[in-house]
Parts: sequence; C-alpha cells; structure tokens
Amino acid sequence: QVQLVESGGGLVQPGGSLRLSCAASGSAFSINFMAWYRQAPGKQRELVAVITDGGSTNYADSVKGRFTISRDNAKNTVYLQMNSLKPEDTAVYFCAANTILRAYWGQGTQVTVSS
Repeated sequence: QVQLVESGGGLVQPGGSLRLSCAASGSAFSINFMAWYRQAPGKQRELVAVITDGGSTNYADSVKGRFTISRDNAKNTVYLQMNSLKPEDTAVYFCAANTILRAYWGQGTQVTVSS
C-alpha cells in the first residue's frame, strides 16, 4: 500500500507561481513513476506531468515551459513547480504513483488562478 498526501494548493493571481508537493509513504519503494493530474469543473481528468524513477519527465503541451516536475527519492516526494499560471490552470490537482501492481491517488489539492 502507498499513501499520498498533497499540499501547496491555493489561490494565486494570473502570472503567479505555486509549488505543489506530494509525499508518499507506505510501500513507496515499489513506486516506478509518479505524476500530476488535474481536473477542472465539468472536464475530464488530464495528465499534467510525469516523472520516472530515473528522472525522465514528460509534460502536457498546455504546461510545457511553465511547469516543472521533480522528485526527491530520498524523501519519497514529488513536486510540481507551476509558474506563469493562467486562469485555465484552475483545477483540482492530483498526485498519482504507479507500481507494478496498481496506481495510487492522492486526495487532491485545489489550485485557483484568479484576479
């Protein structure tokens, strides 16, 4: 079992920055890749960024150049640095961790970009 706890969401003005954190506990050693997803009201959940245990990353086109995913394996924590935020980035952001058996999800953290 893997438990994920997200933090760092909040209200920010357009153009601002936020950093999300996701701490994994339990059988965190079994995690191969971790990712951030988001879900805006009335929309499907979408992949934002993913990072493998080797550090390879991939991003949704909508966030390339603005968001950075990183991982601290010693702390079993993944981060999402979000810069130049736009109103369309408003969503609940979820952390996900994948093992060979299944995927695990955090509870989500709200990010609101508004003036």
